[in-house]
Amino acid sequence: QVQLVESGGGFVHNGESLELSCAASGFAFETYSVGWYRQAPGKERERVSCISSDGRIYYMDSVQGRFIISRDNRANKFSLQMNSLKPEDTAVYYCVTDPRPGACRWGTMIPGFRHMGQGTQVSVSS
Repeated sequence: QVQLVESGGGFVHNGESLELSCAASGFAFETYSVGWYRQAPGKERERVSCISSDGRIYYMDSVQGRFIISRDNRANKFSLQMNSLKPEDTAVYYCVTDPRPGACRWGTMIPGFRHMGQGTQVSVSS
C-alpha cells in the first residue's frame, strides 16, 4: 500500500523559513521522481519543485533561489526547505511522486503524478 505522509507545515511571518517533509512507503521510491505542488485558495494548483531519481531538479520561477528540494533514498523521504517565505507562498502543499522517465528534468516538471500526499498548510503573514 502506497503511503505519502507529509509534515512540517505551519504559520510563519514574512521572511521566515519552514521545511516540509514527505515520508514515502509502498513503492520503489528510488526509481521515482518526487516533488511538490501547491494550491492557494481560488487559484490553480502549481508545480513548485521536483527532483528526479538521478538528482535533476526543477523549481518554479517564483521560488528559485529560496526553496531547496532534496531526497534521501535510504530513508524513502524527501524534503522542501523553504526560505525567505512570502505571503504569496501561502497555500496547501502536496508531495507527489511520478514514475515516468523524464518527468522531472533540469528546468522542467511534467504535469501529472502517480501519488499525492494529503497536503499540509503553509501560511505566511505579511
